[in-house]
Amino acid sequence: MTGVLINALAIIAGSIAGLLLKKGIPESIRDTVMKGIGLVTAILGISFAMKSSNSIVMILSIALGGVLGELINIDGLLNGMGRRLEQRLKSYGQVSEGFVTATLIFCVGAMAIVGSIQSGLTGDNTVLITKSGLDAITAIVLSSTMGIGVLLSAVSVFVYQGVIAIAAGLMSSFVSEALINEMTAVGGVLIFGIALNMLGITKIKLANLLPAIFIPIIYFLIFS
Repeated sequence: MTGVLINALAIIAGSIAGLLLKKGIPESIRDTVMKGIGLVTAILGISFAMKSSNSIVMILSIALGGVLGELINIDGLLNGMGRRLEQRLKSYGQVSEGFVTATLIFCVGAMAIVGSIQSGLTGDNTVLITKSGLDAITAIVLSSTMGIGVLLSAVSVFVYQGVIAIAAGLMSSFVSEALINEMTAVGGVLIFGIALNMLGITKIKLANLLPAIFIPIIYFLIFS
């Protein structure tokens, strides 16, 4: 859990820095940097998605994960949580958008999954520490644009990655490289979707697709 804690603290530190710099960063610069990050995110999503060796697993995961996510209405739950936080922190401005966007960016990524699994299985926090550096930079830009909601996403990251790390430790005899690759590939598809939303091309409810990342586990349990 050390790597998970470091990641959460890095997001908090980056968010605080972004909030302090908010008035000192021109809107044009923030907009350009955000679009640049969106383009990089798209490339990362594509590269991760290409790790799949079985497109059927990816298609089934997205389809079934989407159904499950819609039934649970994860997007609605996250937005509702953000709105409740917004009501309690009205003086800080809009919270919901920053909280939801940052939670998706920091949690959906393949590094979050692979790093948490590595941490849980072997205690190796290298990937999570690397991710922490990237998240800190992203948090600076996001919080300078979207406000304190980005900082609050650190809680989501800690819980999400912590659960994966603990689960990986409990399933150490089951997790294989092939499974990690398929989960990474599905995460890559969602990362690409995040990029499209960041660039203003689409308005996909990506939170409702989050269960798709874990569908490969069920597939491998049945067919392996």
